[in-house]
Amino acid sequence: MSLTAFGLIILAGLIHAGWNIAAKRAGGDARFAFFTSILNMAVWAPLGWWLGRDAVPLWGAREWGIVAVSGLLHVLYYVVLLRGYRKADLTVVYPLARGTGPLLSSMVAITFLGEHLSALGALGVAGVVGGVFLIAGGPGLLRAAKDPAARSQVHKGMLYGVLTGVFIASYTVVDGYAVKAMLLSPILVDYMGNLARIALLSPVALRRPRELAPLWRAQWKYALLVAAVSPVAYVLVLYAMQSAPMSHVAPAREVSMLFAALIGGHLLKEGDRKARIFGAVLIAAGVTALGLG
Repeated sequence: MSLTAFGLIILAGLIHAGWNIAAKRAGGDARFAFFTSILNMAVWAPLGWWLGRDAVPLWGAREWGIVAVSGLLHVLYYVVLLRGYRKADLTVVYPLARGTGPLLSSMVAITFLGEHLSALGALGVAGVVGGVFLIAGGPGLLRAAKDPAARSQVHKGMLYGVLTGVFIASYTVVDGYAVKAMLLSPILVDYMGNLARIALLSPVALRRPRELAPLWRAQWKYALLVAAVSPVAYVLVLYAMQSAPMSHVAPAREVSMLFAALIGGHLLKEGDRKARIFGAVLIAAGVTALGLG
């Protein structure tokens, strides 16, 4: 991986962790995702029009199909992530979500595609498992077993984190194919995929219209922040994928877990911060070893 690609991924990781903390604080659901998508469309409309005015009219069924699939996967990812943030701590949900995607990709390749796990890869698996244990509570997990409420919250965080990771792995493969194999513009893949997300979220968001106004007043600042910066983080990753192997980019993205565990633990006052930060370090090291090994 080139230094430029690595730098893009580090910057993307910091931005990604920041907007996830904003989303956690918003405490929103699918309607917050809808607000975010609408603002995303508005904020980035000039750039989307400038890049798409010549390219998009040339798109055929294949291009629109990949964008539609990308939009669907991103919606499922975001809605599940937001639900996880309402049910559990960010320092449980976020690192598990970010660590599961590369781990699943590697395990599928080993199980179904005949790839072999090197010694470095085996160490990576051990790092991910150990990191998951620490983020889920570490030794405190044994204490939580005696407290039904604490145990339930940890289990919910793990469930939503892993499920979010499944969708992360899915859209990473789809979008990586779009920009590497189909040579689509990363910016257009994200922007046009966002239009698909609006179409998918509209029926849910508009189902109870009377609730939208108070939700908007409470959440618009968080939604605007996410809409303004989250596309930047993801587009940087897509550009990195154009010049570096996907198997290296996906694990390297997990540096965002370190930022989230550190910043989230401080700002959101979530417990066991030291153990969770160390767990995030282990997962980041583990998925990087998987990508290299």
